[in-house]
Amino acid sequence: MPAIHRIEATPQTVRWGAFDAAFPPVATVEPGDAVVLECVSGGPEQIPPRDGPFAIPPKLLAIHDAVPRLGPHILTGPVAVRGAEPGDCLAVHVESIELGADWGFCGFRPLVGTLPEDFPYRRVLHIPVDRAARTCTVPVGPGITLPLAPFFGVMGVAPPAEWGQISTKEPRAHGGNLDNKELGEGAILYLPVFQEGALFSAGDGHGVQGDGEVCINALEMCLTGRFRLEIEKGGGPRDPVLRFPRAETATHFISMGMHEDLDLAMKQALREMIGFIAARANLSAADAYQLCSLAVDFHVTQTVNGEKGVHGMLRKGLLF
Repeated sequence: MPAIHRIEATPQTVRWGAFDAAFPPVATVEPGDAVVLECVSGGPEQIPPRDGPFAIPPKLLAIHDAVPRLGPHILTGPVAVRGAEPGDCLAVHVESIELGADWGFCGFRPLVGTLPEDFPYRRVLHIPVDRAARTCTVPVGPGITLPLAPFFGVMGVAPPAEWGQISTKEPRAHGGNLDNKELGEGAILYLPVFQEGALFSAGDGHGVQGDGEVCINALEMCLTGRFRLEIEKGGGPRDPVLRFPRAETATHFISMGMHEDLDLAMKQALREMIGFIAARANLSAADAYQLCSLAVDFHVTQTVNGEKGVHGMLRKGLLF
């Protein structure tokens, strides 16, 4: 019977802003086990006033006081999966997501975002969350209520050792700051393994986000996720040469591309989808290319992480 492991967000179980193959695991689990990761969000400049109406998790304040800040996101982990080896595929099943606070934030600041030249100043909105109704109310105009669709902006494994310590800002082959709103409950994220144990971490909880995430932030908030971690040896039967993140939901197969040039991110997402279709359907690359033009939707994932993102979506049942 697979076990369930719970890891709370504490100064001993989080890293703030970096991935590194040298980070030791905070826990080791067996393939097929579920791990529940409590994840917190927000730096001192982003949390609501302590004397205001919102409850600030004491764990978040303890992390502010004790954990070195190396980059933007607070991640819980890493978690090692016994038997995972370089060249394998880690299948991350997002089984459930719980809301962890009655507020979130969305902001922008100078020099970043999609339109830094238009908004050269700092602004943070603190947004009430109704956990029972699973909605938030954006405090603009009369107030705009949005249904929540939570997911984790950052899910990733340890990068190759030769990369050294890297920021959580940019998504890369190891996953990381994907900011892909399709990766909510029920999704499966496939990540190439670069280090023994894979070393999976998650964080950057998003309550709701539009494709593009244009101002820098989604509804950034505390979330707790339950992830079932499985290993597909040698890359797995789905793709024996997995080198880049892919995903699937109940309705779609998803390819991904990231590059500082959005055109090149699009090309990568397209090439990944062509390779996936050709391998799974035993078609030529030319056949797959034309099918992508007819049957695959490509979306701009985000434009604010340095490495911009595009994801392609192929509806299940069309080809296989």
